Order: sequence, then structure tokens, then C-alpha cells
Amino acid sequence: MPHCIVEYSAKIIESLPVEQLMHAVYKGVNQSELFTAANIKVRACVYNDFYLPGAEQVFVHVNLKILSGRDLSQRKNLTDSVSNQLERLGIEDAVITVEVTKIEKESYVKKITLTV
Repeated sequence: MPHCIVEYSAKIIESLPVEQLMHAVYKGVNQSELFTAANIKVRACVYNDFYLPGAEQVFVHVNLKILSGRDLSQRKNLTDSVSNQLERLGIEDAVITVEVTKIEKESYVKKITLTV
């Protein structure tokens, strides 16, 4: 944990490699000091088709999925840290949003299948 899902509009990659976007999210989560670096997982999903009212055609939305147990102050620190790293990328004319989704520990299942 956490699982960091980065959703972004395709137009962003005209000026910014997706790896930089993902690294900014990773760095923001790591700087929050809530998780060990080795446990931070970042995935990205590009959107070619979407509707945004107005002229904005660039967006980044980050969903930080974490196990329940963190208080509001910790969650706010996490979203602020990630948001700050994304702002440093200098993405112009973009809508950038970051949210935390709590995962219930009691219902979460993780299985690792290894072949030898």
C-alpha cells in the first residue's frame, strides 16, 4: 500500500513523458513519510475519450488507495504532498485533482502467486 492510480488525458504526453508524471506521484507519496518506499505502487491510465466542459483539455486525477487507519490530517498531508509534486511539473492549462480512498482492512485481500 498505497495503490496510486494516475488517470490523465492523452494530450499531456505531448509535453511530458508519463514516467515523469508517475515519478512525481511516487515522490509525493514517499515524501509524506506515511509509507515505506518499497510499498508504493503507481499505475497510470491514459484517457483519449472524455468530456470536460469549457476549454480545458488536459487533466490529471490521482486516486490514492490506502488501508483504513490514517487520520484526516495524515490523509490531507498525503494529498497535499502529491499535489505539490504534480504542480512542480509545470503542466499548463490543466485540471489537477488528488483524492484518497480508504480500503477496509477487514475486506481487503492480497494474494501473490509465484511460479518456481
